[in-house]
Amino acid sequence: MGAFLDKPKTEKHSAHGEGNALRYGLSSMQGWRVEMEDAHTAVVGLPHGLADWSFFAVYDGHAGSRVANYCSAHLLEHILSGGADFSSESSSIEGVKDGIRSGFLNIDEYMRSFSDLRQGLDRSGSTAVCVLLSPTHLYFINCGDSRAVLSRDSQVGFSTQDHKPCNPREKERIQKAGGSVMIQRVNGSLAVSRALGDYDYKCVDGKGPTEQLVSPEPEVCVLERVAEGDEFVVLACDGIWDVMSNEELCDFVRSRLLVCDDLEKVCNSVVDTCLHKGSRDNMSVVLVCFPGAPKVSEEALKKEEELDKYLEARVEELLGSCGEAGVPDLVSVLRSIGAENIPNLPPGGGLISKRSVIEAVYNKLNPHKEEEGSASELEDPW
Repeated sequence: MGAFLDKPKTEKHSAHGEGNALRYGLSSMQGWRVEMEDAHTAVVGLPHGLADWSFFAVYDGHAGSRVANYCSAHLLEHILSGGADFSSESSSIEGVKDGIRSGFLNIDEYMRSFSDLRQGLDRSGSTAVCVLLSPTHLYFINCGDSRAVLSRDSQVGFSTQDHKPCNPREKERIQKAGGSVMIQRVNGSLAVSRALGDYDYKCVDGKGPTEQLVSPEPEVCVLERVAEGDEFVVLACDGIWDVMSNEELCDFVRSRLLVCDDLEKVCNSVVDTCLHKGSRDNMSVVLVCFPGAPKVSEEALKKEEELDKYLEARVEELLGSCGEAGVPDLVSVLRSIGAENIPNLPPGGGLISKRSVIEAVYNKLNPHKEEEGSASELEDPW
């Protein structure tokens, strides 16, 4: 679903911040899509006496950005005003979970009254994946197929589960509401089975809001924080997860944190790598680092520098040995280097994550070919 551009829009929106012993960075890119429909939220220190709580979220809109943008600005306030007493969390984790659930149902019902949505002028919807952090717990909140992953003790410690129409539980609800799952989509059209908005799929008479073809009910999972083991949480839309597994992304982020303490740059490298891996969707990623996150390592920096110098030297060799055949285009250079067994490549990202290094030296040595074989190529040369 959705139209594509002739070339990807690679400009990024990025930001960072810190507080409550957390550091975060985020990055988003429109990519190949005609419109940018993703949105995000990052709040350190919440209102209503919850200064030591934080909230982060990614929203992946579809059929427009209206719902995603509204949720990015207002979902948190709906959660906090849902009637739960967050201040007494220690005695009522279930109460916090109920407040989160009420917040989702309330905002979904509230948006239904917007004139453009009510009249069918806007048919947009949005996934939402969030993490609500108290001083003692992590509340992972998911509605749709965006995903959050926790890196703990150098491995994937937790991941939210995508809500797809083919999931048995989701399929059962869809069929009970009179719908069907065709080509892995709700009624052959929508690729997610839970979302905010999407009111065309929420009008079955006699069914409650969580019994419709598409449900706004979030799945909430609670984990105790582990000071010695928790490293970071990554929240991202499916434009990221389409081309990287949980393990690959965590490994890649971990490797980048060993060579860079700028979380915006780390997130930018995730987005760039996913574009080069072939993602055709909007891409958004939020990285939340705990005190136990990997720190920059002199050894890792040295290996990274050696790798970059090796790649630069290989490009120079390939361009310098072309002879009568003429200067090879960038894609040919990428393929030649990709066929080699190169040590110390970033885990999870591989040589693709070093494309910018190769491209920069190629363009420097061969400026008149700068446009040929650029990062906007649809087919990945590897």
